[in-house]
Amino acid sequence: MPKLHRKAGGQPIRDAMERAGLSGPELAQATKEVDPTGKGVSPATVGRIAGQGKTARDRCELETAWLVAEALHRRTNAPLQDLFAMHEPSTSTIERSSPDVDQG
Repeated sequence: MPKLHRKAGGQPIRDAMERAGLSGPELAQATKEVDPTGKGVSPATVGRIAGQGKTARDRCELETAWLVAEALHRRTNAPLQDLFAMHEPSTSTIERSSPDVDQG
């Protein structure tokens, strides 16, 4: 499953949380409301996605990003693409190899 990258070190997520009036634990609870299984995202995971510093993480699973974005979207109309981005695939076309034998 692809990983999504939070934009701008999580600032758009924190901004959306502020607009929605949600703390980290409250956002975690809100993800349960949008999760068809009712499980949602843990408060610790929300903290890592929205946070700063040593515990912050720039990447998360697509499902986690979707649940966070959907919970925020219901309160702020912030779409997923404003909060997270797909990692761009490499477009390098340079062939890299090393010679097997020195022909010298």
